[in-house]
Amino acid sequence: MIRIGDNKGKKYASDNFWMMADTGPCGPCSEIFYDHGAHIPGGPPGSPGEDGDRFIEIWNHVFMQFDMQPDGSLVKLPAPCVDTGMGLERLAAILQHVHSNYEIDLFQGLIAAAAREAGCADLQNASLKVIADHIRATAFLVGDGVIPSNEGRGYVQRRIIRRAIRHGYKLGQKTPFFHKLVPDLVALMGEAYPRFASQGTRISEVLKVEEERFFETLAIGMEILDTALTGGAKVLPGDVAFKLHDTYGFPLDLTQDVCRERGVTVDEAGFAAAMDRQKTQARAAGKFKMDKALEYNGDGNDFVGYDSLSIATKIVAIYVEGAVAKELKAGQNGVLVLETTPFYAESGGQVGDVGWLVAPAPVKGAPVSLDAATVAFEVVDTQKIKSDVYGHHGSLRKGQVIVGDTITAHVNPEVRAASKRNHSVTHLMHKALREVLGEHVQQKGSLVDAQKTRFDFTHNAPVTDAQIREIESLVNAEILANAPTQARLMDIEAAKQTGAMMLFGEKYGEIVRVLDIGTTTELCGGTHVQRTGDIGFFTITAEGGVAAGVRRVEAVTGLVALNYVQGIEATLGGVAGTLRVTSDEVPARVDAMIVQVRELEKELASLKGKLASSQGDELMQKAEDVKGVKVLAARLEGADAKTLRDTMDKLKDKLKTAVIVLATVEGDKVQIAAGVTSDSVGKVKAGELVNFVASQVGGKGGGKADMAMAGGTEPGKLAGALASVQAWVTAKL
Repeated sequence: MIRIGDNKGKKYASDNFWMMADTGPCGPCSEIFYDHGAHIPGGPPGSPGEDGDRFIEIWNHVFMQFDMQPDGSLVKLPAPCVDTGMGLERLAAILQHVHSNYEIDLFQGLIAAAAREAGCADLQNASLKVIADHIRATAFLVGDGVIPSNEGRGYVQRRIIRRAIRHGYKLGQKTPFFHKLVPDLVALMGEAYPRFASQGTRISEVLKVEEERFFETLAIGMEILDTALTGGAKVLPGDVAFKLHDTYGFPLDLTQDVCRERGVTVDEAGFAAAMDRQKTQARAAGKFKMDKALEYNGDGNDFVGYDSLSIATKIVAIYVEGAVAKELKAGQNGVLVLETTPFYAESGGQVGDVGWLVAPAPVKGAPVSLDAATVAFEVVDTQKIKSDVYGHHGSLRKGQVIVGDTITAHVNPEVRAASKRNHSVTHLMHKALREVLGEHVQQKGSLVDAQKTRFDFTHNAPVTDAQIREIESLVNAEILANAPTQARLMDIEAAKQTGAMMLFGEKYGEIVRVLDIGTTTELCGGTHVQRTGDIGFFTITAEGGVAAGVRRVEAVTGLVALNYVQGIEATLGGVAGTLRVTSDEVPARVDAMIVQVRELEKELASLKGKLASSQGDELMQKAEDVKGVKVLAARLEGADAKTLRDTMDKLKDKLKTAVIVLATVEGDKVQIAAGVTSDSVGKVKAGELVNFVASQVGGKGGGKADMAMAGGTEPGKLAGALASVQAWVTAKL
């Protein structure tokens, strides 16, 4: 037992006083060390030799009792506690009689795998330890749904992956290798983490995509570095290092490593200055946006839109061109804040409501009549000014309004109903996606309006047609069940007990809204149908990738879905009518026509080849001898680009030593081919020749020294261009 005490010159500055940061919870700690024995160099904690390896910390108990303030003073915590932290890998090292975490069985297996894939024979190389540590971290992050990205936890994930790849690069590995360690990790840890083991293939694919992207970055970065360091430069300019970092994602430490190997230093001050300039520009852009934001200091408005679409209320604030105003006149655009509102403000992926603010109030139950209204403000969008303050954006069509006026707020019921259908079906679709594709599916964004629902989610492969059909079947089964929707307000801890799905990164208050739709339970503040049957019908209209590891589906419901399907049926019926078959017979008929077209294309190509060949035989007689080289410039009728190339090859074989230009016209387009036999390319280049001809017919082209192609847009000038070839070649020879 060793008492450390205050030994750094002031109170609470001891080795056994623990702080998580400069401010926040803190307190004295009691650390537990393991003594490896007198044969290992090093002294006990607090002694001059404490940095040796004999005494290794394995456990730490922090007695949390203070809150460190910015001025350095301490305030007692209202609920002190003991925070215990155990080093699991350090305990494993002790039990396995080794002196380093990296010597335990887990890391030895991963280090061996890293050496195998990186082609490194030295198992003590520090880069192998980094790779082994990082494959474990990144693989488990992917298993928990963290996909590499440029923000938040996804950015942390990306940096870890790229650091591991950089160490592989240092070992000489220039192709993707990191993802190949996943099977080794699964073999080592899959038994303890079966859910992780079941995702091994997906995790490997996600890492492979990220790795391939970064190796492209490495290649670009190395090319930029090579260019910047030509001529014996000894210092890499800071702006170049910053461009590599900011534009290409090429880390500064990798730039420094490469430069160090070449005896070059990096202008870090210049790099920092470039970084500061970017931050200043970003702050300026941010300030511009904030200047455009509406400033509101009043009370929040009451939202009654879950239960009512129309209510009499008062105008509490008016904005014109972003500034506070007392009134709004007919023809002006503005933003109105109401004391109470049925309008839903955009949030949670659902767009804001639209509708009308009118006076006098319409007859109860009757639709809004603009003819009867003396004041009519059209709401085209509803956005939050603050979390509990809704701004109604639009234009005053009739009359005049001032702050304090009473007005009737009326949400467009058809648009709201369509939005509700699409929002409710998004919950059902999310659940179906997880059932069909796997539990790794997590929401990455959504947009719900009256026309469609758009949903982004984590998945590293296209969703197949069969999977889409299965998802549609699951969702439509929920709709047919016609289960009632239930919304409950409860505290966040109680909500967690219900098993409600919560989205990572979302900020939830102490009281949340738990929504049950069909067999789904999620936290959601949006507007929804009363029963799943109200959705009517659901179908997916599009699927595709939007980012690495992120897919997007778009879907429609209700009448929009019906119109979509009817449109497809009308198109199919039109095709069937044209083909004179039934709708069921269309696929087979189209397949047969494709086969027939391909056969006809082959036959046409053969006929063109024969025609060109016969023309080629005739053209040989027109070749002129120029200083021992046969020069031919001619037009082929009915040819295409392939025919020009094929004919060119045959003429070069027959003429032996030759420079040839062949051209054809298709509509208003000119195709030109230039060819030079191998014994003449030292004097005449096909690329230069084809550009000379093409420039005269409104085009350009290029290619190899012995064969080049070009196009043009002025067929009327082709004859003159071909006639100029002999003189051009003569000058070159």
